[in-house]
Amino acid sequence: MLQLRVFGTPPTMAAVADSLHRIPGARHVIQMGNGELGGALVSADLVDDAVDRALEQVTRLGVPSEDVVLVRLESVGASVAQRPLASVVWADLLSQAGVNARPFPRYLVFMAAAGVIAAFGVIYQNVTLVVGAMAISPDTLPVTAAATALVLLRWRLAGRAVFALVCGLAVVCVVGGVMTWALNALDLLPKDSHINSSFLAGLSTVNISTPIVAFAAGVVGMLALETRASSAVGVAISVTTIPASAYFGVAAGLGKASEAWAALLVLAINVSMLLLAGCLTLLVQRALGRTSPTEPGGPLLHDPRSPDRGDAGTGRAP
Repeated sequence: MLQLRVFGTPPTMAAVADSLHRIPGARHVIQMGNGELGGALVSADLVDDAVDRALEQVTRLGVPSEDVVLVRLESVGASVAQRPLASVVWADLLSQAGVNARPFPRYLVFMAAAGVIAAFGVIYQNVTLVVGAMAISPDTLPVTAAATALVLLRWRLAGRAVFALVCGLAVVCVVGGVMTWALNALDLLPKDSHINSSFLAGLSTVNISTPIVAFAAGVVGMLALETRASSAVGVAISVTTIPASAYFGVAAGLGKASEAWAALLVLAINVSMLLLAGCLTLLVQRALGRTSPTEPGGPLLHDPRSPDRGDAGTGRAP
């Protein structure tokens, strides 16, 4: 359940309230005024399928984006229904994509930390360290942002998201490579360390599981983002990116070019399948939504002629 809050003058808010009343899936529409200050507020509870249509109506009435707030509420009780697969709040996904498509310093710090931990996991062949690196890696965010932007034909936003993803994975590779080279130069690596063990074979070998696992991870990563469970499913994305990136860095740091290039090939295939799976997941959901009578004005977000704004945080459809 989401709550829409719209602020403005009483006449405009009266029109907004009347418009929201007519939208299927909008409930508890309330208009309130603040007396002498001359302002008014309209609030409404919206099911997911009604959000984009409600935002479209508010936009048509000329309400500025800074006067529109969309809040997700956690509902409990018997009235809570299972969310259908076709239920996608496109404005919410686009807003998240705008935020997640930039290589913020904090994102790069997390990726660097993941690179350190994963590199030691590769060096010591420690499963716990590799899984720990996957858990703290935030690479799910740019992957899902890129998939969202590609489906909605926001090319500049997609470019920024892919750039953020590449920067993050490059940080993992560079950190792992430099650290391994330094440890090797100082003779601090384990005497029996090697990277050709069976534990690490899957990180530098392409087989049938490589694209299938990455595709499955891309599907669940996209669905998890829609339900705000991306932190819990982030390991599914990172299992296809962080280990291979760290392996590339360690192999490069040890001067083993063939193993490094093999790991880079695995990483490239995995990233490609992640993006393909994310895009196909959204396309299937959009197709399912269009067959539903409650589909909210989908073309509002999918018109390829619309400008590529790459907006973030406005809580409204462009």
